[in-house]
Amino acid sequence: MSLIRKNTKNSSSSKSGNTLDGTAICEKMNFAASEAYKRLRTNILFSFADNTTCRVVGITSALRGEGKSVTAINTAYTMALNGKKVLLIDADMRIPSISKKLDLNKGNGLSNLLVGLDKVTETFQRYNCSNSDIGFDIIPAGDLPPNPAELLGSKRMSSLLNSLKQHYDYIFIDLPPICAVSDALIVSKVTDGMIVVVRQDYCRTDTLKDTVNQLEFVEANIIGFVYNGASDGSGAYGKYGKYGKNSKYSKYYSKYYGSDYKTPESYEKKESK
Repeated sequence: MSLIRKNTKNSSSSKSGNTLDGTAICEKMNFAASEAYKRLRTNILFSFADNTTCRVVGITSALRGEGKSVTAINTAYTMALNGKKVLLIDADMRIPSISKKLDLNKGNGLSNLLVGLDKVTETFQRYNCSNSDIGFDIIPAGDLPPNPAELLGSKRMSSLLNSLKQHYDYIFIDLPPICAVSDALIVSKVTDGMIVVVRQDYCRTDTLKDTVNQLEFVEANIIGFVYNGASDGSGAYGKYGKYGKNSKYSKYYSKYYGSDYKTPESYEKKESK
């Protein structure tokens, strides 16, 4: 896993020899994964010339199953180990996963804040590192709303981030995949930078290119790409893992967006003609 810096003219590409277990988070990471996240942390620190103000970084991917949520968690954890005050926000209010991965209490969160039902202090949860006072704060996704994109694009979201920036060094936002919905594109306008997670043998080149084009269209600041290597030789490229026609994302978006929603299989069929 590595952060590949984006060239403003041409997207750079390379492969890292490190592999990453998608289920390994925080203290459970092996040595190779831990070192990879430390390098990611260093790259993020050097991505911004001025480190005296809080930086808001969105973390997304082209498809579901590429490891964006695990990357968001481990990046927040690694940054906290460096002595930074860190907040992690689960902004995937369609299929949230941060609370489950960190075994947090299911409760109110971002959606409840954005509709004015709760106060910020009522939604915070804390993850403390084992045998240490070091940790980071978390705002879960909250109750699943019918209009996530509208909430994320509201003035209240912008005001919330401006308020939170007064208390943290870094705010990391876990966002839905770009090729599924527009949520990440909307939030990118209030971030200082965006990181795109790409999994080996999983995301098609044209799909990644479309993701980058969409981010560039909204003038998002892409600070780099996190390359996740497959943990074994099987890969998920053929069936696209959890993002296929039977996935939660596919069923959710097919229901609400009908024929406008395209699964990876639809692209394969188109290319085979």
